[in-house]
Amino acid sequence: MIILKVLSGTHSGLCSNFSRAAHNPSKVFLTRVYSQQSRETIWKSARARRRAFTETVSKPVGDTAFTIGRGAVAGGAIFGLGSLCYYGLGLSNEVGTLETSRIWPQYVRNRIHDTYMYFGSSIAITAASAVTVFRSPVMMNLVMKNSWLAIGGTIVAMMGSGILAQSIEYSPGFGPKQMAWILHSAVMGAVIAPVCLVGGPILLRAAVYTAGIVGGLSTVAVCAPSDKFLTMGGPLAIGLGVVFASSIGSAFLPPTTALGAGLMSMSLYGGLLLFSGFMLYDTQRIIRKAETHPLYGVQPYDPINAAISIYLDTMNIFIRMVMILASGNNRKR
Repeated sequence: MIILKVLSGTHSGLCSNFSRAAHNPSKVFLTRVYSQQSRETIWKSARARRRAFTETVSKPVGDTAFTIGRGAVAGGAIFGLGSLCYYGLGLSNEVGTLETSRIWPQYVRNRIHDTYMYFGSSIAITAASAVTVFRSPVMMNLVMKNSWLAIGGTIVAMMGSGILAQSIEYSPGFGPKQMAWILHSAVMGAVIAPVCLVGGPILLRAAVYTAGIVGGLSTVAVCAPSDKFLTMGGPLAIGLGVVFASSIGSAFLPPTTALGAGLMSMSLYGGLLLFSGFMLYDTQRIIRKAETHPLYGVQPYDPINAAISIYLDTMNIFIRMVMILASGNNRKR
């Protein structure tokens, strides 16, 4: 009852106030004026903030973003060299994969050997395909089209051939799985053929640097304990999303702006660090899979799927090395 009474009194008071305000035109007019001025002030403030943000992200920028990226890569290189010395010289108290490999059965050795044989063959097929497409003006014109249809077709071809190669069940010898694997490697070579335009010296340097990075990371993964880098899957997946979004954004924003330079730096240098981490993770995952996959399981061990993972890591590292070296060469000019 008390609550109802208070509410009733409050309601009647509000009604009387609204009634008095309604009979006072000057107060109503002032209220409308103040309301309109408040809205205009908010709109002007929002427009000013949008204009300031647009000017900030669109203004010309120096090499700050790329300097930060190069510093991050240098830090990653120091960490990699330190890890190589730490695990390679046996300073760790934990048993590394290199020590446990001495007691591997022969079938584990054969699995790892087959995996890296397919990995090396993938690199060779991709290089041959890239050179073949580069020497064909018709094919180069096809892969260098900038239309959305051509870009979409390229993405579909890469993803489709990769999914096809990994979805077919593996069987020893030469069969559908091996043909799909060759197709995927050839498609990747055709897609990266335009990088040949940067010239032979840059490509050779990028290939040497990539070989050094992949070899060093593989050595670290082999010398480290067998599960040291297998816990990196979650952070690497998050980093992959960030680098993927940065790569898409850098395709629409020029690197001469602050935002575009930041996205480009994240795509290049962040991607280089990311796929270096993936190389550590995938190398140890291959070893773990070779050790634990049942010898007489329902499905045989698949060296092609295992090789595709480190093959894609290597390709991403190589592409970024080419872009970094090419951009550095352009700045010197």
